[in-house]
Amino acid sequence: MNKKSTEILVGLFVVLGLLALLFLALKAANLGSFAGGGDTYTLQARFDNIGGLKSRAPVRSAGVNVGRVTSVTLDAQTYQGLVTMEINKGLNFPKDSSAKIQTAGLLGDQYVGLEPGGDEKNLAAGDVITQTQSAVVLENLIGQFLYNKAADGGEQKAQ
Repeated sequence: MNKKSTEILVGLFVVLGLLALLFLALKAANLGSFAGGGDTYTLQARFDNIGGLKSRAPVRSAGVNVGRVTSVTLDAQTYQGLVTMEINKGLNFPKDSSAKIQTAGLLGDQYVGLEPGGDEKNLAAGDVITQTQSAVVLENLIGQFLYNKAADGGEQKAQ
């Protein structure tokens, strides 16, 4: 091999490496698919506390990705977090389905978990899921635990 062909091969190897890094970065940032809107329908849900839920977070049912969060905003009338989701079109959830904000692992990213109900009618595009459960914030749980322990300690000394 002459010097020029070696340089071309090294250049191709570097370009492939950069493409692999770009692919990895897009997957890590939940930007793996750029297609949107065509094969999905939109649902909304209101939560009292969304915790750290972000746009592009997955929507899962039974642990399987069924969609993606498209936006997280504050409803100016109810002062609740309004979550808009795109659900894959082939999946129809009953009208009495519920939505929960859950955490992947102890300190992992948050996602929306959908639990199907038993109603015969299905949710349609633009419907609002009324049965919701807000995010469990770890800091609030620890604070409540410490407060309860402090209150229990004070009662024991008073006796």
